[in-house]
Amino acid sequence: MDKGPFRVRAGVRDWLVAVGVAAALLVTGLSGHHSATGLGLLGYALLVAGGLALAAGRRAPVAVLAVTGLCAVGYQAAGFDVAAVAFLFAVYAAMRAGHRLVTVVTSVAVLASLPLAALASGLHDTGEAFAQARGALQIAWLIAAGAAGEALRQAEQRADEAERTREETARRRADEERLHIARELHDSLTHQISVIKVQSEVAVHVARKRGEPVSEALLAIREAGREASRELRATLEALRDDDKAPPCGLDHVPDLVERAGRNGLRATLTVEGQRHDVPAAVGRTVYRVVQESLTNIARHADAATASVRIDYRPDALAIRIDDDGKATPDSAPEPGIGLLGMRERVTALGGHLRAAPRGEGGFTVRAELPLERAS
Repeated sequence: MDKGPFRVRAGVRDWLVAVGVAAALLVTGLSGHHSATGLGLLGYALLVAGGLALAAGRRAPVAVLAVTGLCAVGYQAAGFDVAAVAFLFAVYAAMRAGHRLVTVVTSVAVLASLPLAALASGLHDTGEAFAQARGALQIAWLIAAGAAGEALRQAEQRADEAERTREETARRRADEERLHIARELHDSLTHQISVIKVQSEVAVHVARKRGEPVSEALLAIREAGREASRELRATLEALRDDDKAPPCGLDHVPDLVERAGRNGLRATLTVEGQRHDVPAAVGRTVYRVVQESLTNIARHADAATASVRIDYRPDALAIRIDDDGKATPDSAPEPGIGLLGMRERVTALGGHLRAAPRGEGGFTVRAELPLERAS
């Protein structure tokens, strides 16, 4: 549908044109005062049918071209000296749709048939028959209609090509920027994360070799280093591959909950509803929301337990993460970059997110992601 207060749908415009042409042809035919015999009624019917056939010109231009051509020849044979206006409209529509060869062949056939139809109508003078045929469909009109359709088709092709070029340029720039970000991340973070990971691994190994107890903090640092290394590697791969093979999704949420449990937080995962396939973008967003929520709980909440609930609904996927930490409605924390990132991810998919302290204490994150928009 075209946008704007004064525009109508293309189908409505087609019908308006078809009815207008049919009415004009019928009025012209009635002005000839033909008899109401069977042949006369057939002529009137062909005039109306030829005009109304234009309503389908956008969907079936070749068929409409054939129908209007036959109707023009038919009402000429019935004795109606009426211009083949509907056929000209059909020629324009067929050329605009790109059917050049069929249009030329059909036009030549109609031009050749009109004098014969005029002779069949009762004219015995060949010159008069050709004159009537020339009046019904002049070659200049035919060429003008075809040229107009071809010109508009080429203009539309150039517009489509220009739009495609703009899209390709924008996509290429996005690819270049994505690769630039990947290089920057690799150069700035990979070394530091590798150092943290290696040093923590060495510290744990040395402590165990000496028979000394390994602190929970050191184990948590080692696990965080491993996870950061995996995440960075997956992020770099996603940036370089345009996210065609997303590394994390709904299937990886249980691993997040399990790792949170290994770090001292009693975390549980509950899945409700009938599980079904969801768009990859929704799965990635759910993973990131759960990941960021559990990370915030471990860093800031001072919580002992956390629960993750995933609710499969027919048209949406809802998630909720609760903890029993120290947050209260009176001491709501300032939203950080992680929370803003979660909200942006959810909003980009047409969903909504709410993150706030609970009345009974602790913090809750709720998000609902529609499935239709993300598919």
